[in-house]
Amino acid sequence: MIFLTRTVVFFINPWRWLIISKDMLLNDGIRAREIRLIDQNGEQLGIKTKTEALEIAGRVNLDLVLVAPNAKPPVGRIMDYGKFKFEQQKKDKEARKNQKIIITKEVRLSPTIDEHDFNTKLRNAIKFLEKGDKVKASIRFKGRAITHKEIGQRVLDRFSGACKEVATIESHPKMDGRSMFLVLAPKVEKL
Repeated sequence: MIFLTRTVVFFINPWRWLIISKDMLLNDGIRAREIRLIDQNGEQLGIKTKTEALEIAGRVNLDLVLVAPNAKPPVGRIMDYGKFKFEQQKKDKEARKNQKIIITKEVRLSPTIDEHDFNTKLRNAIKFLEKGDKVKASIRFKGRAITHKEIGQRVLDRFSGACKEVATIESHPKMDGRSMFLVLAPKVEKL
């Protein structure tokens, strides 16, 4: 929608109500008339108007934060928003530090792979597994080779058998289009 006012052009986005901010609404940014209010100790103070809630929050030098904007009426809480946001960031950072990212490496084989090539691919797969990564061993069938899937199955079975000291089979060989693959995960050491 475009409005012309003298020589100034204003553009108003008709979908602006779809834009949701990541931050919570607080203090004067709250649009609701009535709020179910919770004080800083976690006690419910009942349903208050926005001005009453802001007044109560102002008396204790804290912020009024809308914690459940979709409730009827919306739920507001009196808290120190800066401290709350800081602790939330600390929790997020701690959670990111404790998570382990597992990477899947792919090793491509062929149904007619030679012994030396097979051993090279096997060495690489064992190296990946010892580092803690998963390995996806795949065979791509070209041309008429797709009619002999059992040859590819034998190569993958031989590959998984050679890796069984350092890996467990996460998914057995299966077809996906013109490819057959299996996934190996590193063995978890029990303490």
